[in-house]
Amino acid sequence: MDISIGTMVLVPAIAVAAPLLVRAIGRWLVIPLVVFEIALGLLLGPAVLGWVVPDDFVTLLSEFGLAMLFFLAGNEIDFRAIRGRPLSRAAIGWIISLAAGIGIAAVIAVDLPAAAFIGIALTSTALGTIMPVLRDSGDLRTPFGIAVIALGAVGEFGPLLAISLFLSGRSPVLAAAVLLSFAVVTGVAIWLAAKGVGKRLHRIITSTLHTSGQFAVRLVIFMLLALVALSIVLDLDMLLGAFTAGVLYRLLLSGAPEHDAEIVETKLEAVGYGFLVPVFFIYTGLTFDLAALFGDVRTAVLLPIFLVLMLLVRGLPSLLAAPAESSRRDLVATALFGATGLPIIVAVTAIGVDNGDLPSGTAAALVGAGMLSVLLFPLIALAIRKNRSGAPTPTPEDDPYVPVEG
Repeated sequence: MDISIGTMVLVPAIAVAAPLLVRAIGRWLVIPLVVFEIALGLLLGPAVLGWVVPDDFVTLLSEFGLAMLFFLAGNEIDFRAIRGRPLSRAAIGWIISLAAGIGIAAVIAVDLPAAAFIGIALTSTALGTIMPVLRDSGDLRTPFGIAVIALGAVGEFGPLLAISLFLSGRSPVLAAAVLLSFAVVTGVAIWLAAKGVGKRLHRIITSTLHTSGQFAVRLVIFMLLALVALSIVLDLDMLLGAFTAGVLYRLLLSGAPEHDAEIVETKLEAVGYGFLVPVFFIYTGLTFDLAALFGDVRTAVLLPIFLVLMLLVRGLPSLLAAPAESSRRDLVATALFGATGLPIIVAVTAIGVDNGDLPSGTAAALVGAGMLSVLLFPLIALAIRKNRSGAPTPTPEDDPYVPVEG
């Protein structure tokens, strides 16, 4: 494995510097942490200064970071809170987004396979990015927050299903059969967890919370890698397995003593947000193809076009999930949160470039639009919500990754 000592030191240095910048600049402007991680990776990476060159070690860690991000997203979702109208409306909205995304992409893409990649990328919602924002703003448990969480859940799970069905290289019928096999295996595991099988593990988790055993953390890593491995064996996208592992672990932990569950959550956030997830976002900046984006005027023009399309394709259909009798400000904020996307865009474009179906310049424009959506849309949505209700916005004293309960 190719390992650079400089990269080994500078990548964690970026991870340390990013929250310090959030704290310093947050006195005047609240910017999501992931923006600094990506921007610093871009600045120090091959595209600009060239101080950090991605190696095999960082690439592997970034894969784990992406998987952990989706695990944490699946683990955050409380399906009991979003079931019913929010979830069903969000699902209908996502189907509309998928049809609109592929239809519009077919007009601007070089061919139909590229249109499929672009269309699916445009339908994503970055649940892992917007969840901490909702918590910090005190909106997480409000009807508005529940609707946005439903949008995020569908906006991450839906594209993963679409990737497995349409971008796997198999016929749709065979892909559906393979996906059904995965659903059966994971469905049985989720059913058993929901029936309380995990209660037998609670005593072991409690007894090892403060020992070298750390059974809860070891169980998470095992479940994550096992379901990711199952996805890979079935030639599905690994993120589908990671997301499902998060949902499964949340069910296994249900019914555990509240104090113990909070400690476990803290440990998982420390491993994920403190170590693995930052590497993924930094790696995104390191590998961003700046030359391909601005090497051609037509490609550069695609960046603002994709940003607008994210609002049209994903934002407008997201309004279906908004609570009844929502104000105009709430509707605008719902659309902005629904159109915020990045991790799925990175994953989809990487597959498209690797398969030779998506030009690298187009991929860079999509990722760039995703980066701008993470930077702009939540900030605008928060400002709109604050103007409406005087709700607090995140302060520089708040941890940018580990949110405070609202």
